[in-house]
Amino acid sequence: MNIIVNLFESSLGKKYIMAVSGGALFLFVVAHLLGNLQIFLGPEAINRYGHFLQANQEILWFARIGLLGMVVLHLWSAVKLSVENKAARSIPYANWNPTAASYASRTMLMSGLIIAVFVIYHLLHFTVQAKSINFTGQNFVAFRDAKGRHDVYRMMVTGFSSPPVSGFYVLAMGLLCLHLSHGVAAMFQSVGWKNDVYGPALDRFAKVAAWLIFLGYVSIPIAVLLGYGKEVK
Repeated sequence: MNIIVNLFESSLGKKYIMAVSGGALFLFVVAHLLGNLQIFLGPEAINRYGHFLQANQEILWFARIGLLGMVVLHLWSAVKLSVENKAARSIPYANWNPTAASYASRTMLMSGLIIAVFVIYHLLHFTVQAKSINFTGQNFVAFRDAKGRHDVYRMMVTGFSSPPVSGFYVLAMGLLCLHLSHGVAAMFQSVGWKNDVYGPALDRFAKVAAWLIFLGYVSIPIAVLLGYGKEVK
């Protein structure tokens, strides 16, 4: 019991919580991307994937609750550590040089909060499928393919056909990957896996992974805006 209390009360414990929760969210981001990219395999592939998820609600809800818990822990630990760091630095640095730290590291809390806002909108858009916020006037819930499954392909193409929605999506993915470019490297640092030997390689991995994730996610709205899937509109 004392271990759990110390984990939540000590700065080191909060860093572990932020690292572990961030790692879990990073894996989800990658898995979610792999699922979304099936749109380029055509309607059958992405609709079959969506139907599989919807047909296994017990697994889906377990994953959703787990992810929500990781998000809450990640945000809580980030805010608490930020507050503690500011309290410990009640007197500003005499010669503070912002260029000593990367832009990504200086904006972690801000980008994280903006990403949280985007996630809420994204869930309302494609999970809850709220008609009032999709900017198309169409009811995504009613989309069905020839086999009676929810037409995820048509929903994504229709949803991303709105330039404001796609623009917000690209912006959010940019912030997410900026966040990851520092956060993944910091995660390894927090769990003690980063040293002088592996550190540079882990930093490069974080940046390359962030770029690949960004390019993967934005390829979908950009492709739709350029005409991909227009036959379903």
